[in-house]
Amino acid sequence: MRCQVPPVGQPQPRRGGRVVYRGGLENRFGLTANGGSNPSPSAKKETVDKNYLEIVIWAGVIGVVFTVLWFTGNLVKLRNYIAETREELKKCTWPTTDELKGSTVVVTISVLLLGVFTVIIDNILFVFVNWMVKI
Repeated sequence: MRCQVPPVGQPQPRRGGRVVYRGGLENRFGLTANGGSNPSPSAKKETVDKNYLEIVIWAGVIGVVFTVLWFTGNLVKLRNYIAETREELKKCTWPTTDELKGSTVVVTISVLLLGVFTVIIDNILFVFVNWMVKI
């Protein structure tokens, strides 16, 4: 049996025509092994509609919360709290870059030592429990 090679420059016809649905995906030409390379139009529309609905619901929830805070006076309290917090933070003394680097090194070394200690104790207890089980 001879294999025919199409002439150069002519597009090759695509084989297929089967549709395999896996996870909302449509595969007409067997482009992937697990079946699905191009999302079907219906799956895309469903996802888009669902996303818009979710956005509208969240916008409504945020609007209701904002309205309740506004009418109960809690929005003003929240604004005052944030303003007072910013004023207090301006009074704080912040560490210099060198102090921050030193603290970072101390914390990193402490975490490493604690990790090594935990691994050693875990291995000792593992050996001890296995020894007790064998008895």
